[in-house]
Amino acid sequence: MANSLGKGIFLVAAPSLRDPNFRQAVVLLCEHGPEGALGVVVNRPTAMLVSEALPQVPVLEGQHHRLFSGGPVQPNNVMILYRLSQEPTNQHHVFDGVYLGGDMGTLEQVLARPERTDSFRAFMGYSGWGPGQLENEMKTGSWITLPADPTVVFEKEPTRIWPDILCSLGEPYSLYADMPLDPNLN
Repeated sequence: MANSLGKGIFLVAAPSLRDPNFRQAVVLLCEHGPEGALGVVVNRPTAMLVSEALPQVPVLEGQHHRLFSGGPVQPNNVMILYRLSQEPTNQHHVFDGVYLGGDMGTLEQVLARPERTDSFRAFMGYSGWGPGQLENEMKTGSWITLPADPTVVFEKEPTRIWPDILCSLGEPYSLYADMPLDPNLN
C-alpha cells in the first residue's frame, strides 16, 4: 500500500475514519517522502472569503472566492493551489498543471487573465504527517488512495467530492455515499 503514496494522489477518508480533522475528507497529497507528507483537504470550504484572509492583495477586493480549510497544521497560514496552463516560477509542481505555493504575484496573474483557463483554491492550514505516520494510517485502513483529478479539485462542488468518490468505488463504499456529511466539518 505504501507504494501507492506520492504527490498527485487523493487520500480519501475511509468511512470508518473518525478523526474529526479528516472525517469524510479528501486530501490532495502534495508532497511525500522519507521526511513525511503534506497535503490539503480539497472538500472543506469555509464561510470566509479569500479577500478576508488576504486583505493585502488588492486584486482580491470584490472577489467571491471561498477559503478552504486545508488541514489542522498552521491554520493561520494561507497556501494556494493553482491550475495553470504555463509552469510558474516559485511554485511547487504537484501533478498535471497543478502547483502549490503562496506567491501573490501568481495569484494576481490568475485573477487578471480574462480567459479564465487558469484557476486557484486558497487554503488555511494544511495536512501533515511525520515520517512513517501516513504509512501506518494506510495499514490501518484509514485511507483509500486514487490518482488525483484536477477537475475534482477545481470544478466539482466541494460537498459532493467525498460521496461521489465513494460512489465511484462501488460496493461496499457506495453504501456510505448517501451518509449525511458531518455538519461539524466546516
